[in-house]
Amino acid sequence: MAHNHAHSQNDSHGHSHPDLKGRKLLLSILLNIGITVAQVIGGLISGSLSLLSDALHNFSDVLSLIVSYIADRYSKKDASVTKTFGYKRAEIIAAFVNSATLIIVAVYLIYEAILRFMDPHTIESGLVIWLAILGIVFNGFSVLLLFKDSKSNMNMRSAYLHLLTDMAASVAVLVGGLLMKYFEWFWVDSLLTLLIALYLIVMGFGLLKSSFKVLMLFTPDDISLEVIHDAVCKIPEVKNIHHMHIWQLNEQETHLEAHVDFHKDVTLSQFDAVLTKIEEVLFHDFGINHVTIQPEHQKDDPKDIIVQD
Repeated sequence: MAHNHAHSQNDSHGHSHPDLKGRKLLLSILLNIGITVAQVIGGLISGSLSLLSDALHNFSDVLSLIVSYIADRYSKKDASVTKTFGYKRAEIIAAFVNSATLIIVAVYLIYEAILRFMDPHTIESGLVIWLAILGIVFNGFSVLLLFKDSKSNMNMRSAYLHLLTDMAASVAVLVGGLLMKYFEWFWVDSLLTLLIALYLIVMGFGLLKSSFKVLMLFTPDDISLEVIHDAVCKIPEVKNIHHMHIWQLNEQETHLEAHVDFHKDVTLSQFDAVLTKIEEVLFHDFGINHVTIQPEHQKDDPKDIIVQD
């Protein structure tokens, strides 16, 4: 079985500053611990559920940022004889865990908010306002820190989304605090809690779905096996490509393995020349950078694109 890597120019995988991402995450963790502690104390003193829900949200973010930080460190570890892929999946697992916790926290907040709707409490709004401002400033700084890395990395995107929802939640809590202070609309506290929670569910679900697909080795959404089949079959020496598997190891690496049927009984050097053509098509047209091909000639096996093992 011939195995080859069509390496891209991006093979450094965006690690030109290997520890910058880690340092940014670490700073965000420390900022979030500060906000969480302040909001828990403030929420208990003021009696504000939206402040406590924001604190719980922030605490889930502290945990998720720690998971992201550990995953970021692990993903840089080298492969070994017992871990041939290294820890390249660590960041995907982190994204999956983070999004799952986000949804669980949100469901709990909805439950608490409904209870509070039925029995609104008087809330010390001054404290709520100041702590919401603190949350906006700290989270805003963390969001700016992670913005660049969030575009190219699922793990960093999950951390970034957590912090962005925190900032949005703090803005909502601030508005709620002002309404409670000047109009004594204490029910606003429960409404905000509900809105924060629903937002968490929407954000968490998208990330849960995308990380789940990678973990389950599903074919990436933007790749069609039929289109790849037709593209490879245009190479003159190739009769058929079948028994295909395509999956992502992580966000930078897409793998394909398949059986290729040749018109003629080719030599190894001829096969290598065709393999290079196949790799070029797969990399340039589909972004597939790891290719494993099993060559065949007049072999009696199923020729379907997908063959269930």
